[in-house]
Amino acid sequence: MAGDAAVPIADTACDAVDAQTQQRQLSEALRELQMAQAELTQAHKLSAIGQLAAGVAHEINTPIQYVGDNVAFLERVFAHLLPVLEAATQLVGGDATAMERLRERLGKVKLARVAVQVPRALEQSLEGIARVSKIVGAMKAFSHPSGGEKVEVDLRHAVESTVTIAGNEWKYVADIELDIPADLPPLCCLGDELNQVILNLVVNAAHAIGDVVGDASGGRGIIRIAARFDEQWCEIRVGDTGGGIPEAVRSKIFDPFFTTKGVGKGTGQGLAIAYNVVVEKHGGTIAFETELGCGTTFIVRIPRVPPAQAAA
Repeated sequence: MAGDAAVPIADTACDAVDAQTQQRQLSEALRELQMAQAELTQAHKLSAIGQLAAGVAHEINTPIQYVGDNVAFLERVFAHLLPVLEAATQLVGGDATAMERLRERLGKVKLARVAVQVPRALEQSLEGIARVSKIVGAMKAFSHPSGGEKVEVDLRHAVESTVTIAGNEWKYVADIELDIPADLPPLCCLGDELNQVILNLVVNAAHAIGDVVGDASGGRGIIRIAARFDEQWCEIRVGDTGGGIPEAVRSKIFDPFFTTKGVGKGTGQGLAIAYNVVVEKHGGTIAFETELGCGTTFIVRIPRVPPAQAAA
């Protein structure tokens, strides 16, 4: 149109180049942020694994000590019983000297005490071995990699395994109450990722209770874990009898790096990771109910049919 100013072709080309450059820079920045987020998530997981490893080592150490002490005791008892058995075999010939030797050695053994202590030592050792076996099995179940593929998971077993390996976090301040029916159908999910969510919520619950009762006060709280299925959703609730979440921070608790814990006690990543796993990776929801002075319950809802399958 007459009178309109012409737009130089060179300027238009420069603008296009600038736009492409900015888009490329934004894409690179986004990729770097995603990589940083992945690295931070992995760092949190490694930190959690290190903390768990210390707790598991403590949990295993006690039964191992029982087994070691009892084996040493049985070794001493056997050292006293062996001469008695040897003397008893010499009685076959009816030798009076052998009979006297047997009486002498029997007097050193205290059979009545041995009859009580040996079965007790064996029982404690078997219990200790069973405890270690349970912890090792729970650790294997917890850490089994999903490979990024959703598979059917026994939810009750997953919760029990996670609670077992996190025992050192809660056993001094709380009791666990499980309300998970044994006949729940399997849940299609990323098993190791869901284990991490449950772990983060249980550890948070233990810390919340610990802040109220104190590690040395002798008081105890309760961590309740319940699960239910309906036609569309699996709902997992993790509740505690801690102090509740202050209203001023409730809108921030799923933000990365936000924490109300003291230095060295929290990274601020636990709930952010839980949110990412539940919402972004499973198409679910995570919310909470809280009351000051009474405690908090986190509600995780995961679709029974993964979104990709539901859309197919």
